[in-house]
Amino acid sequence: MQQASELRSQILELSSQYFDAAMTKEPFVAGKTYIPVSTKVLDASDLRHLMEASLDLWLTAGRFAREFEKRLPTFFSRSTGALLVNSGSSANLVAISALGAQMLPSLKLKPLQAGDEVITAAAGFPTTVNPIIQNGWTPVFIDVDPHTLNPTLEAVQEARSPRTRAVVLAHTLGNTYRADLIAEWCRKEGLYLIEDCCDAFGATIGDQPVGSFGDLATLSFYPAHHITMGEGGAVLPSNGRWKRVAESIRDWGRDCWCEPGVDNTCGKRFEWQLGTLPCGYDHKYTYSNIGYNLKATDMQAALGLSQLDKVHGFISARRKNFQKLADGIQSSDVLRRSFAPAAPTAGTNPSWFGLPLTCLPGVNRDKVVQALEKARIGTRLVFAGNLTKQPAYQSAQFRISGDLKWTDQLMASTFWIGVHPALDDARITYMLSQLETIAKA
Repeated sequence: MQQASELRSQILELSSQYFDAAMTKEPFVAGKTYIPVSTKVLDASDLRHLMEASLDLWLTAGRFAREFEKRLPTFFSRSTGALLVNSGSSANLVAISALGAQMLPSLKLKPLQAGDEVITAAAGFPTTVNPIIQNGWTPVFIDVDPHTLNPTLEAVQEARSPRTRAVVLAHTLGNTYRADLIAEWCRKEGLYLIEDCCDAFGATIGDQPVGSFGDLATLSFYPAHHITMGEGGAVLPSNGRWKRVAESIRDWGRDCWCEPGVDNTCGKRFEWQLGTLPCGYDHKYTYSNIGYNLKATDMQAALGLSQLDKVHGFISARRKNFQKLADGIQSSDVLRRSFAPAAPTAGTNPSWFGLPLTCLPGVNRDKVVQALEKARIGTRLVFAGNLTKQPAYQSAQFRISGDLKWTDQLMASTFWIGVHPALDDARITYMLSQLETIAKA
């Protein structure tokens, strides 16, 4: 064992040396070096954590996953442990499916039924909405504010009908909607609220973090996001009841809550009688919900732990880069007449995922995007634009509240560029100069 311990220490030390030797960055060359809209930011400690978990050969969730699930909620003012899953999309599937779980009545919570309505935004990412449809509920699509690109409390309120049971909204590109006001209204109306925080790690409303207002919140740790595990995500339950339900759905729908590799946590594994099963049927194979296997691995969790140590720096860099780009646009007459940067929602401090820019009248968004890409500057549209016009939803059952005027404008005129921590002043200067060149053309 002493030899193994010594070898382990050597491997970990060598992994740090390897990172420093192999992962050197090429100097930026304007017009040649590609500037992506998003990218992972890794260092030697990330590789060391990943190697340490790999050397354990505990290939599913283990000690690193438990530590990550313990630490993560502190960033969101949650006291209930988080649930690590394999992607942000899976986090949404777990959180939204929890609203209709068979287990809810036993926890004195009322599940959603077939045909119930869930209010959501038409301008967004598909997997914020897909679980609503997959569970047999009806999405009710609302418009967004043209300045913040977020839905408003008033739009949510106007969409309410006798069938409405829940609200599921994402914080658009790190710019938070007023989840505090919507959560307060939902409580008065007896509705559930789920916050999709996949793009908004670290955003705040007043002095309270996003992810702390809803019954459940979700996060993504894909390489594009604020921290990365490669693939990964998390569900943040507001209390133990929601954690119990979400954990069951994540873990095959089982009633048992034992950690992987652990038996008989409840102390009566062969004494339960649930459903119409015979008394004493093995609790490890008793299923109280329609569930999945959406767990992540310990290697992913180890990388996530290392990234958590740096997340405050990442968030600060994103905010600074957003401001430098936004200030650069406002200081140029040409750019100011061509592009309108998204505005932070009043009373909030965004944690920007990107800089959304709306092309003003006379500026062709498609030509701008093509020119930027030709100049080696990455661009993206605001996800699916108007989801109701996507081919996947043409046969889906949904309702539209009011009109989707601003969503359609966003679909036609808005794009976004990066603000990630890998940007430096040279890249930002080049991005602004190319925007100005394109605007003048």
